[in-house]
Amino acid sequence: MATHLIKLACELPDQAERSLSLWTCAELARTLRDQGVVATISPQSVQRILSSCRLKPWRVHHWLSAKRPLDDEFRRRVEDLCDLYTRPLGPNERVLCVDEKTSLQPRPRSAPTRPAQPGGTPVRVEHEYRRAGATQLIAAFDTGSGRVTAICRRRKRQHEFIELLERIDTDTPASITIIHLVCDNLRMHTGKEVRAWLANHGRFQFHFTPVHCSWMNQVEQWFSILQRKRLSAPNFADVTMLEERMDAFIDEWNAIAHPFHWTKASFEKVFARLEASLLAA
Repeated sequence: MATHLIKLACELPDQAERSLSLWTCAELARTLRDQGVVATISPQSVQRILSSCRLKPWRVHHWLSAKRPLDDEFRRRVEDLCDLYTRPLGPNERVLCVDEKTSLQPRPRSAPTRPAQPGGTPVRVEHEYRRAGATQLIAAFDTGSGRVTAICRRRKRQHEFIELLERIDTDTPASITIIHLVCDNLRMHTGKEVRAWLANHGRFQFHFTPVHCSWMNQVEQWFSILQRKRLSAPNFADVTMLEERMDAFIDEWNAIAHPFHWTKASFEKVFARLEASLLAA
């Protein structure tokens, strides 16, 4: 019976004609009974048997099945970003990391949020809320100063991306002759309208992150700060109020802005994993 259980746990539920995403101890016990392997068995007994094999079929670890080996293009992009983030920039250079934080919802609550009180009472947020639209934040993080340039718009298209580029172009002094822009590979950043705009704005140079490496875009670090400090318990009357509060948060951030310290060691870890995967292939 134990052998049959372990074999079952090492298969996906669909193979046992069970419409489940993952096995649980209760579902394994039920399947053993349905298949006539045992007359009765408890989930606790299933867990004890699986524990002896350190087998946990209810756990999930996401991984990426590469369509092709990690190649020279991946290495080139990583080295390019390493250079941008770690070398001293020239007086004529600026590096901006750009991305979008999408579908930000105001989520107005049915009762006002209550502040913390002495005696251990935490901030209390009403559980119920209603839908009230959404907005998209398109932001650029300056790796040299930490300052953020951003716009909130109801749609996310090349048009809105170009609007942010126009603002960056206007705000950047003429003495800056090279504006490095780090972004991902979305069509919004590479489409026909964007390419036409770039043709008339020669000081912009795009640098694309490797596929599935969004963490290499520094604006993602700033997004995590934004999420924690301003969006962890959203309670705004409507989208307009949300956008106003976002603008206020960015102003407050820029008053104390600081860059993030990236070193070559971070990228050396990426290369070490790359070499290991190539040797194993």
